[in-house]
Amino acid sequence: MLKKTLLVSFVILALVTLHLSAWTVDVSGTWEMTSPGRQGERTSEITIEQDGENIKVTMPGFRGGDPMVAEGTIKGNDIEWSVTREGQQGEFTITYTGTVEGDTMSGQADFAGRRTMDSSAKKK
Repeated sequence: MLKKTLLVSFVILALVTLHLSAWTVDVSGTWEMTSPGRQGERTSEITIEQDGENIKVTMPGFRGGDPMVAEGTIKGNDIEWSVTREGQQGEFTITYTGTVEGDTMSGQADFAGRRTMDSSAKKK
Protein backbone atom coordinates (compact mmCIF):
# COMPACT_ATOMS: atom_id res chain seq x y z
CA MET A 1 0.00 0.00 0.00
CA LEU A 2 2.86 2.38 0.86
CA LYS A 3 4.54 1.70 -2.51
CA LYS A 4 1.30 2.48 -4.34
CA THR A 5 0.84 5.75 -2.40
CA LEU A 6 4.43 6.79 -3.12
CA LEU A 7 4.04 5.96 -6.81
CA VAL A 8 0.81 7.97 -7.09
CA SER A 9 2.43 10.90 -5.25
CA PHE A 10 5.42 10.80 -7.58
CA VAL A 11 3.21 10.75 -10.70
CA ILE A 12 1.15 13.69 -9.41
CA LEU A 13 4.31 15.66 -8.62
CA ALA A 14 5.72 14.93 -12.09
CA LEU A 15 2.49 16.07 -13.78
CA VAL A 16 2.35 19.28 -11.74
CA THR A 17 6.01 20.02 -12.61
CA LEU A 18 5.35 19.46 -16.32
CA HIS A 19 2.27 21.66 -16.19
CA LEU A 20 4.12 24.52 -14.50
CA SER A 21 7.06 24.36 -16.90
CA ALA A 22 4.65 24.47 -19.85
CA TRP A 23 3.11 27.64 -18.39
CA THR A 24 6.10 29.79 -19.39
CA VAL A 25 4.92 32.14 -22.11
CA ASP A 26 6.50 32.31 -25.57
CA VAL A 27 8.26 35.67 -25.95
CA SER A 28 10.36 34.81 -28.99
CA GLY A 29 10.10 37.26 -31.85
CA THR A 30 10.35 40.98 -32.53
CA TRP A 31 8.99 43.52 -30.04
CA GLU A 32 8.51 47.29 -30.25
CA MET A 33 9.72 48.70 -26.92
CA THR A 34 8.61 52.15 -25.73
CA SER A 35 10.09 54.21 -22.91
CA PRO A 36 10.16 57.88 -21.91
CA GLY A 37 13.07 59.94 -23.21
CA ARG A 38 14.39 63.45 -22.70
CA GLN A 39 12.61 64.64 -25.84
CA GLY A 40 9.45 62.55 -25.54
CA GLU A 41 8.58 58.92 -25.93
CA ARG A 42 11.31 56.72 -27.44
CA THR A 43 10.59 53.54 -29.42
CA SER A 44 13.09 50.85 -30.37
CA GLU A 45 12.88 47.35 -31.79
CA ILE A 46 14.19 44.40 -29.79
CA THR A 47 14.40 40.73 -30.78
CA ILE A 48 14.02 37.91 -28.28
CA GLU A 49 15.14 34.31 -28.79
CA GLN A 50 13.81 31.81 -26.25
CA ASP A 51 15.00 28.38 -25.17
CA GLY A 52 12.72 27.22 -22.35
CA GLU A 53 13.13 29.75 -19.53
CA ASN A 54 16.32 31.24 -21.03
CA ILE A 55 16.15 34.24 -23.33
CA LYS A 56 18.61 36.18 -25.48
CA VAL A 57 17.62 39.78 -26.23
CA THR A 58 19.14 41.77 -29.09
CA MET A 59 18.77 45.52 -28.60
CA PRO A 60 19.86 48.58 -30.59
CA GLY A 61 23.30 49.88 -29.71
CA PHE A 62 23.71 53.03 -27.68
CA ARG A 63 23.46 56.12 -29.92
CA GLY A 64 23.35 54.07 -33.12
CA GLY A 65 26.26 51.78 -32.23
CA ASP A 66 26.45 48.03 -32.79
CA PRO A 67 23.49 45.99 -31.51
CA MET A 68 23.83 44.65 -27.98
CA VAL A 69 22.98 41.12 -26.86
CA ALA A 70 21.70 40.43 -23.35
CA GLU A 71 20.75 37.21 -21.59
CA GLY A 72 17.92 36.69 -19.15
CA THR A 73 15.00 34.54 -18.10
CA ILE A 74 11.25 34.17 -18.50
CA LYS A 75 9.57 32.36 -15.60
CA GLY A 76 5.82 32.11 -15.89
CA ASN A 77 5.02 35.56 -17.20
CA ASP A 78 7.88 37.32 -15.33
CA ILE A 79 10.71 38.43 -17.60
CA GLU A 80 14.16 39.81 -16.76
CA TRP A 81 17.36 40.56 -18.66
CA SER A 82 20.44 42.72 -18.14
CA VAL A 83 22.69 44.57 -20.54
CA THR A 84 25.99 46.33 -19.82
CA ARG A 85 26.63 49.60 -21.61
CA GLU A 86 29.44 52.11 -21.75
CA GLY A 87 28.43 55.66 -20.82
CA GLN A 88 30.14 58.98 -20.19
CA GLN A 89 30.85 57.92 -16.61
CA GLY A 90 32.05 54.43 -17.51
CA GLU A 91 30.42 51.02 -17.71
CA PHE A 92 26.99 50.42 -16.14
CA THR A 93 24.36 47.68 -16.17
CA ILE A 94 20.69 48.17 -17.02
CA THR A 95 18.36 45.48 -15.69
CA TYR A 96 14.97 45.15 -17.36
CA THR A 97 12.17 43.46 -15.38
CA GLY A 98 8.54 43.09 -16.29
CA THR A 99 5.44 41.06 -16.82
CA VAL A 100 4.24 39.58 -20.11
CA GLU A 101 0.51 39.45 -20.84
CA GLY A 102 -0.19 37.95 -24.27
CA ASP A 103 1.47 40.19 -26.86
CA THR A 104 2.29 43.01 -24.43
CA MET A 105 4.99 43.52 -21.84
CA SER A 106 5.28 46.17 -19.12
CA GLY A 107 7.92 46.82 -16.51
CA GLN A 108 10.91 48.88 -15.54
CA ALA A 109 14.51 49.44 -16.47
CA ASP A 110 16.87 49.88 -13.51
CA PHE A 111 19.96 51.92 -14.40
CA ALA A 112 22.58 50.48 -12.02
CA GLY A 113 20.46 51.46 -9.02
CA ARG A 114 20.76 55.15 -9.89
CA ARG A 115 17.31 55.56 -11.41
CA THR A 116 14.44 53.54 -12.85
CA MET A 117 12.30 54.10 -15.89
CA ASP A 118 8.99 52.55 -16.93
CA SER A 119 8.91 50.68 -20.21
CA SER A 120 6.41 48.74 -22.27
CA ALA A 121 6.55 46.61 -25.40
CA LYS A 122 4.21 45.14 -27.96
CA LYS A 123 4.97 42.05 -30.01
CA LYS A 124 5.05 42.69 -33.76
